[in-house]
Amino acid sequence: MDSSQIKRLFPDVDPASVSLVDVLADFHEGIMITDAEGVVLYMNAAQARIDDLEIDAAVGKKVTDLYRVDEGFSPTMACLKAGAAVKNLACYYRTHLGRVVNSIHNIYPITSGKRVVGTICYITDYRNIENTFDTVMQSTPPRSVPTYGIAQPVDAAKPKKNGTRYTFRDIVGRSPDLLTAVKAAKLSAESPSPILIYGETGTGKELFAQAVHNRSPRKTHPYMAINCAAIPENLLEGILFGTSAGAFTGAIDKPGLFEKAAGGTLLLDEINSMPLTLQAKLLRFLQERKIRRIGAMGEIDVDLKIISSINVPPHRAIESGGLRSDLFYRLAVVFIQIPPLRQRMGDLNRLVLHFLARKNRKLGKQVSGIDMKVMEAFEQYAWPGNVRELEHVIEGAMNLAGAAKVIELSHLSVPLDKKGGGHALPQQAPGGSRGRIRLRLPAAREGETPGGKTLAEMKTDQEMVSIVSALQETRGNAARAARKLGISPQLMNYKLKRFNIDRKDYR
Repeated sequence: MDSSQIKRLFPDVDPASVSLVDVLADFHEGIMITDAEGVVLYMNAAQARIDDLEIDAAVGKKVTDLYRVDEGFSPTMACLKAGAAVKNLACYYRTHLGRVVNSIHNIYPITSGKRVVGTICYITDYRNIENTFDTVMQSTPPRSVPTYGIAQPVDAAKPKKNGTRYTFRDIVGRSPDLLTAVKAAKLSAESPSPILIYGETGTGKELFAQAVHNRSPRKTHPYMAINCAAIPENLLEGILFGTSAGAFTGAIDKPGLFEKAAGGTLLLDEINSMPLTLQAKLLRFLQERKIRRIGAMGEIDVDLKIISSINVPPHRAIESGGLRSDLFYRLAVVFIQIPPLRQRMGDLNRLVLHFLARKNRKLGKQVSGIDMKVMEAFEQYAWPGNVRELEHVIEGAMNLAGAAKVIELSHLSVPLDKKGGGHALPQQAPGGSRGRIRLRLPAAREGETPGGKTLAEMKTDQEMVSIVSALQETRGNAARAARKLGISPQLMNYKLKRFNIDRKDYR
């Protein structure tokens, strides 16, 4: 729509003040313009097709009458009332012919001075998203084209020669808190400074530690890890620092993990479980970069990166006497906090699909999705065991699913409400068709949103997985990956920056 049309529709509005960038970017999508009362002044042919309407019949009607909704359920009226844009809103509604419309709405207020005089609505039909995505992905091998809600084969993390299995590409999720942790971990990987990782049990602390090692200049050297809570106190010192012949009966010259990890990385898991006497010895190493074997007279220079982890808030560990405060300050030169799963439930669908794909390969299964009621139970559960618990619940359900292609409530070996989440499972409805993640289409009115992600986020997930898969196949070659996906190198570079994907992770 050009400025003359805007001027005709809004005589008192300066066309130069109206931003149409987001509309003009995809003008073939549905466009609707209303006045300050929500009366439709303009509707393009694409929007008329989406809503099964005649343009002449729609223009002049109020949106609440046109879509038969109350003002409280209309995003257009919400935009007018708040004077603020409504972006990436997933809407489900039925046309007057009974057809379900599954769409994304972006609605922007039109202002004259400080006064809101109308709205411009930009509507994307989900069918167009699917068609566009399918067209872009035609040149991609089938194994790397994931359909949302369908688990695709993925390569299991393979053991590496340095003693690790994981890199940053194995960290699944896009929540802001998780991305903050990933960014900090990537930036600190290049440095020799110690890192302290805090996260509840099951959040993936060692995954982060291994990813840091594999991104660091030390990646060709050993990675060693020890759980300080799992080793008896009288053995832990020898395992860490080594022994010298004659130190005690039967003692031999034997290097400890500090020496074995020389040049590489040592992870001290559950550092707050290390005896205070050993914490003092660790503090000396951090200060002097020297260790002394049990029973030895001399010291040994050791160059390695120390990563430690803790599963309780550090201040609580210090207050309880489990962690020396001076050691904490030495270990936490870089402090990384991994959010628990309950604080990143927006990543739940991605994690579910990720684990389905991995467990399919491990168990020789072909499970393609999860029943909607199971997904609802997952969304209501608090996940005290975090991502690890989710992984085990999915694996257990797949074992009990037999030849079934979809995991149902009956496949869960232990009801989630009995596992510490505090939420009862919804009852299985008798009979009827079962919904899957990709079929979340309730009979809803304009403005209703799903409990999970918006359709825009679902499309983003598809794009990200496809790009990562292409980079894996081309060993990080962005130009070749772009050709595989049928997009330009410039668009590929834009998407790599947008999704914070580092192609070096896939070389």
